[in-house]
Amino acid sequence: MASYILKRLLLMLPTLFGVLLLTFCVIQFVPGGPVEQMVAQLQGRDSGGEGAVASGAGYRGRQGLDPQRIEEIKRLYGFDKPPAERFWQMLKSYAKFDLGTSFYQRKAVWELVKEKLPVSISLGLWTFFISYLIAVPLGVAKAVRAGTRFDFVTTLIILIGYAIPGFVLGVALLVVFGGQLQWFPLRGLTSSNWESLGWGARIVDYLWHITLPITAMVLGSFAVTAMLTKNSFLEEIRKQYVLTARAKGLSDRRVLWKHVFRNALIPIITGFPAAFIGAFFTGSLLIETLFSLDGLGLLSYESVIRRDYPVVLGTLYLFTLIGLVTKLISDLCYVWVDPRVKFD
Repeated sequence: MASYILKRLLLMLPTLFGVLLLTFCVIQFVPGGPVEQMVAQLQGRDSGGEGAVASGAGYRGRQGLDPQRIEEIKRLYGFDKPPAERFWQMLKSYAKFDLGTSFYQRKAVWELVKEKLPVSISLGLWTFFISYLIAVPLGVAKAVRAGTRFDFVTTLIILIGYAIPGFVLGVALLVVFGGQLQWFPLRGLTSSNWESLGWGARIVDYLWHITLPITAMVLGSFAVTAMLTKNSFLEEIRKQYVLTARAKGLSDRRVLWKHVFRNALIPIITGFPAAFIGAFFTGSLLIETLFSLDGLGLLSYESVIRRDYPVVLGTLYLFTLIGLVTKLISDLCYVWVDPRVKFD
């Protein structure tokens, strides 16, 4: 086991290197970088009109500016060095977990991540727990009642919910419950007077604000878990040891919860780490944008649009590293849950 863990940890290094190298190379060919944007703004300011900014897209914005001024701008953003040298400096900083400083917000990337993380944690935790609290019992009930009307109706509902994109459902919820009925707020996680409220009122206000975004995120996420739970239980119920236990006179309830339950939950439990971490860092971009929630998804989107490369590369490095570690933990869960699994 120790050799397997060491091997996986060593394989993370070339994976991280490849992801960063590919992204860094793509960035070099993307037009409208921070230097070009700053030059266009300065040219528009010198021209005294917004039309000059619009017409100064790309490298055309450099016309009429002093070349020395352009070199100062390059030096400000670190683009005065060759790409290979910049990439090497970035790798050395990332090895020390120094993710750099944002070009536009003038804050360390770590500070930005810590500022946005509470919003993503709120969405991720609620989505994770509600999804599993609904999906696992529903999957067990569907397996026990396989082929019945209950199984057919719930499968139809699950498939419909899974087919509806989260952002489409979010728009519908906003229009109906936030706009027409005005039962829920349209944006934010708390009200403007949240600081002046008591603890009980704060909890109610918080739950009132997250109802719509959590509903939009949960509906599609629990469908896969519910169907996986059902299929896993059905596979175990049809095995020989279940028939043997029933032949010995054990009740169906005892067979289900004592013998089937542990084996059937192996694929569910081993997916907990990935689902738990994934709930924080994935799938919330459109929901955060739609409901004006200032989280990691919105930060990543704005960084790409504004060509804020330190934030783009820094968050990519962080999320990739977390994903690789989570994948390793998920694989190790197979051994901890089922001792029959041997990586050797």
